[in-house]
Amino acid sequence: MKHCLLVGALFAALVACFSSPVQLYAQEEKPAEPQTQMQAPEEPAPAAEAPAEVPPLDAGKVAWMLTSSALVLFMTAPGLALFYGGLVRKKNILGVMMQCFFLMGLMTVLWAVVGYSWAFGGTNPYIGNFDFVLLKGVIAGPDRLLEAAGNDMLFCVFQGMFFIITPALICGAFAERMKFSTMAVFSVLWALLVYCPIAHWVWSTPGWLNVFNPDAKFPGLDFAGGTVVHISSGVSALICALLIGKRVGFGKEPMPPHNLTYTCIGAAMLWVGWFGFNGGSALAADKWAVNAFLATHFAAAAGVLGWVFAEWIGHGKPTTLGACSGAVAGLVCITPAAGAVDPIQGLILGLAAGVVCYLACTKLKNALGYDDSLDAFGVHGVGGTLGAILTGVFANKAITAGIGPFKDGLGGVLEGNPQQLVNQLVGIGCSMGLAIVGTFILLKLLDATMGLRVSQDDEIQGLDLSQHGEEGYIFL
Repeated sequence: MKHCLLVGALFAALVACFSSPVQLYAQEEKPAEPQTQMQAPEEPAPAAEAPAEVPPLDAGKVAWMLTSSALVLFMTAPGLALFYGGLVRKKNILGVMMQCFFLMGLMTVLWAVVGYSWAFGGTNPYIGNFDFVLLKGVIAGPDRLLEAAGNDMLFCVFQGMFFIITPALICGAFAERMKFSTMAVFSVLWALLVYCPIAHWVWSTPGWLNVFNPDAKFPGLDFAGGTVVHISSGVSALICALLIGKRVGFGKEPMPPHNLTYTCIGAAMLWVGWFGFNGGSALAADKWAVNAFLATHFAAAAGVLGWVFAEWIGHGKPTTLGACSGAVAGLVCITPAAGAVDPIQGLILGLAAGVVCYLACTKLKNALGYDDSLDAFGVHGVGGTLGAILTGVFANKAITAGIGPFKDGLGGVLEGNPQQLVNQLVGIGCSMGLAIVGTFILLKLLDATMGLRVSQDDEIQGLDLSQHGEEGYIFL
C-alpha cells in the first residue's frame, strides 16, 4: 500500500511543480496572434486589418501521422504485451501484460506533464527545459489558434508513443521477478533522466547529435530510434538483469515460453505496427515515408530468414520462436537506417540482424550467464547497435539527399564518408554511457528504498497472484 501511495505522490508532485503559470513559446515558430470575432458596426467604419492567415494543415500528412501514431501505440498493447506475455510462464502472463498496459497510461500522463518539454523544449544542445510543461505553447490556448497548434500537436502525439514503448521494452529483462511498484517508479525516473536527454540530443533541432543542426559536430543518422529507443532500452535492460539477479531456479529448471501462439500473434502485430514506427518518422506522407516503409518490410523478412537458418544450422530445427525473434531483430536493426538506406540494403541489414542477434541471445547470453528473461538486450541492445553502425556504413546519398543542411545527401563508408561511421559511434557510445550510468544509479537508489524484487515465495507463486491477485487462466 505504501508503494502505491509513493507512486501517486510522485505524480501529484510533478503536477504541482509544473502547474504554476510560466511563459512558454513554440520551438520553431512564434505563435500566431489570436483572431477575434468583430461585431458589425452600426455605422460604416474603416476596414480593420485582416488577421494573419494560418496555413492549412496538410491533410495527407495529418492522416498518415495520426495513423502512424495509432500503429506505434498498437505496438505496445496488444503487440508487445502479447509478444512478452507468451514468452513468460503462465503464472506471470498478467504481470508482464499489466506492465505494458499500465505504462501506456503512466507514460502518457508523464509525457503531457513534463516529458515532452524535457525532450524537445529549449535551445540547449544537451537537455530540454520546462517551456512546454503541461503542453503550454503546444496545444491551442487563449493566445494560440488550433490551426497554428496542429503541427505541434501532431508531432507531440507521435513522439509520445515512442515515450510509451521504450520503458516497456525494458520490462522484458526483469520479467517474473520485479515489484510492480518499483517498476512504475523506475519507469518514470528512467524516462525523464535517460530517455528524454537522449531524445533531445538526437531528435530535438538544437541537439548536439541532430543531423538537422548545422552546428552539430557529430551529426548522426537515427531515423526512427536505433539509439533513442533500442540502444537506450536494450543496454538498460542488461543492467537491470545484472543488478536484479536471476530468477529462482534459473539454470536448474526449464523455463520455456508458455504460449508461443500469443508470441507469434504479438510479433505479427509488432511487424505491422513498425510501419508506423519507421514510416511515420518521416513526419510526412512523402518519399522518405515510402522508402522507410519498404525498407522496414524487407528487413523484417530478411531477419526471419537470418535467425531461422542460423538456428536450423545450429540446433537442427527451425522454430516459431526463432522466426518471431528474427522478424523483431530485423525491425530493430533497420530502425535507425530506414531513412538512409534503400530497400535492398534493408535486406542486408535484416539478414545480418537475424544472425547476430541469434548469436547474442544464445552464445553470448550462455557464455556470460545473465538472466535477461525475454532477451531485451540481445534483440534491442545488440540489434539497435548493429543497425546504428551499419547505418554509418551503408548510408546512401540517393536516399538522404535533402536532409537538413546536406543538400547532396549524406553517405556512409561505402560512399567515401568514414566520418559518418565516427558520428554513429559517438552517438552509440554516449547513449550507452548515459543508459548504463543512469540505470545503475536508479536501481541502486530504488533497491535501498523500495526494494527491487518480490519475495522468493511471491516469485514462486507467480506475479499474477502475488502482485495483482488475479490469474491469467481459469479453467472451469
